[in-house]
Amino acid sequence: MNTRIAVITGGAQGIGKAMAHRFLSDGFAVVIADVDDEAGYETETEYSKLGTIRFISANVASEPDVLRLVAETVSAFKGINVLINNAGIGFNRPVTELSLADWNRVIGVNLTGLFLCAKYFTPSLRSSHGSIINIASTRALMSEPDTEAYSASKGGIVAMTHALAASLAPDVRVNCISPGWIEIGAWHKAKERSTPLHSDADKNQHWVGRVGKPEDIANLAAYLASDQSGFITGANMVVDGGMTHKMIYV
Repeated sequence: MNTRIAVITGGAQGIGKAMAHRFLSDGFAVVIADVDDEAGYETETEYSKLGTIRFISANVASEPDVLRLVAETVSAFKGINVLINNAGIGFNRPVTELSLADWNRVIGVNLTGLFLCAKYFTPSLRSSHGSIINIASTRALMSEPDTEAYSASKGGIVAMTHALAASLAPDVRVNCISPGWIEIGAWHKAKERSTPLHSDADKNQHWVGRVGKPEDIANLAAYLASDQSGFITGANMVVDGGMTHKMIYV
C-alpha cells in the first residue's frame, strides 16, 4: 500500500469526524463506519475535497456488519494501516432500573465492537505493521452516578488495549486515548449542529482554562498513528485539561 489507509468507526460525527478530517489532511485514505447513514454520506461528501474517503454503513456490535466492513475495505484498498475504534454510545440509568438489554447494548457497541474490529482487521494490520487506537474515556477512571454500563465499557477498553498490545506485539502497536470533556456540538451532522456556550465555571474546571475540542483528540491520534510514536504501545493517554487530577473541596 503506497497510500496509508485509516478505518475510523463512529467516524461520521463528533470526535470521529474530527479524526477523519485530520487523517485526510495528513494524506491518508479514510474509511468511516457508522450506523447513521445520513451523517455518514454527509461527511463523505463534505470531506471528498480533502482526499479519498469512503463511508460504509455498519453497526460494530454486529459480527456480520464488521465482516462486511472488513471485506469491503480490504477489497477497495488491499489492506489498512490504522484502525481507530471510536464508535460508542451512552445510556445513563440508576443501576436498579438499568435493564439487561440496555446494559448489553452499551457493552455491545463500545466493547464488543472493538473486539470484533480488532479481531477481523488484525491480519491486515499485521501485514502493514500498523496500529490500533482505541477511544475510551476518563469515565474509565472516575464516575458520576448512574453510569455503570458506560463506565464499565470504557474501563474494558483500557484493559483491552494493553491485552491487545501484548497479543499483537511486535507487529501491531495498540494504544488508547481517554478524552475528558470534549465539546462536539459543531461536529454533528448539519441539521443537529450547535455552538454551545461555556460558562467560566465550565472552563475553570480545567487547568488549561477551556473545554476540550475534538481536534485535541485528533492531534494525539495522528501522533499515535505515526512513526514518531514507534516506542509507545499498551498506553492509555488521558486528554482532559487536567480535570482527572484536580482536587475539589466543597
